[in-house]
Order: sequence, then structure tokens, then C-alpha cells
Amino acid sequence: MGNEDLIKYIVVDQGVCFGKPCIKGTRITVGDILQWLSEGIPISEILEDYPSLQEIHVYAALAFAARREEITKIIAFA
Repeated sequence: MGNEDLIKYIVVDQGVCFGKPCIKGTRITVGDILQWLSEGIPISEILEDYPSLQEIHVYAALAFAARREEITKIIAFA
């Protein structure tokens, strides 16, 4: 599954979590997932703590962050 397919799991809705990117159907933000991963929390533990998440959602959060980073790079050099 490519990054474009993964990103479909991410939504931005001003009425949910102040418009922060979230996993579709949850109030779990991309930032939350990235923070947990950066703290060294294993994916298996994240999934155990948040049963509404699936492993593909974690990869979607990573794909979203990578894409945002690429867009930022393009804007910075434009």
C-alpha cells in the first residue's frame, strides 16, 4: 500500500481536536501517535492501549508526517 492510500485514514475537521489531523473515526491525532513512537512506545503497546487503532493507522500517521515534511521542504525552497 502506497503513502497516498495510507493518507486516506487521516482527516482534518475543525470540529474535531481543533482541526488537528486525526485518525478517521477517532479523536487520536497524528501528533499523539508520533509522540508515542518518539518516546519509544512499541506499536503493539499503542494498539493495546487504544483498541480503536489498527497498525495501518500508525503507518498512515507516519506517511502523513512524511508528506507534510516534503511539502514544507518544497515551500521553503520555492
